[in-house]
Amino acid sequence: MTSATALRGDRVVSAAGLQKRFGPVIALDGVDFEVAAGAVVAVLGPNGAGKTTLLRVLAGLARPSTGSVHYAGDTDRRRARRFVGYIGHATFLYPQLTARENLRFTAQLYGVANADARIATLLAELDLDAVADRAAGSFSRGLAQRLAIARALVHDPKLLLLDEPFTGLDPVSADRLAARIDALRGADRALVLVTHDLTRAAALADRVIILVRGRVAFASSIAPSSGGELEHTYRNALEVA
Repeated sequence: MTSATALRGDRVVSAAGLQKRFGPVIALDGVDFEVAAGAVVAVLGPNGAGKTTLLRVLAGLARPSTGSVHYAGDTDRRRARRFVGYIGHATFLYPQLTARENLRFTAQLYGVANADARIATLLAELDLDAVADRAAGSFSRGLAQRLAIARALVHDPKLLLLDEPFTGLDPVSADRLAARIDALRGADRALVLVTHDLTRAAALADRVIILVRGRVAFASSIAPSSGGELEHTYRNALEVA
């Protein structure tokens, strides 16, 4: 089995021998995974390959049936939730609350110091100032996704997990989101991106792993914007697996 190894810097998260069962169904089957600070790893694979399950295990939202996850050397799942920012298929926003109120509520959950200043910074960085006091339920998909990113960043996580963040976005909004994701990479933060968009993966990621039936079928560093090569690799991995 091929493992996804770190590119550079200290390991932000690493997992060994992850298996996740749902009754007779094996969603993850012996997955090794590692990502370093400053790196962006794209996780690819067909529907049902185990991509979302992997993110949920890394986020501490699901417990592996076997195997272990280490967050900068720590295995405590409760502490890990303060370490991780998670953006899933759903935005997890409260539609009746304004953008600012959604962020304030999340900041309170995490005990963020100087929360108002942190919220003001995120609203500005994600171009949400103009809609800060509008109810989130009135937002377009693009606005809601930007607010979801702000929510995930309130506590300044070292690991940011993104599950199909481009779903439902028009091309302009998707381009803007890709630029924002690229800007989030930093020396002390790692990103894991699950996507079906091979072009986005090639443009954003330093490394790619391909999951097929819960196993790592391929793992390698990739050159920037190597979309054509990645598509060929992806198709080959599915055929071989």
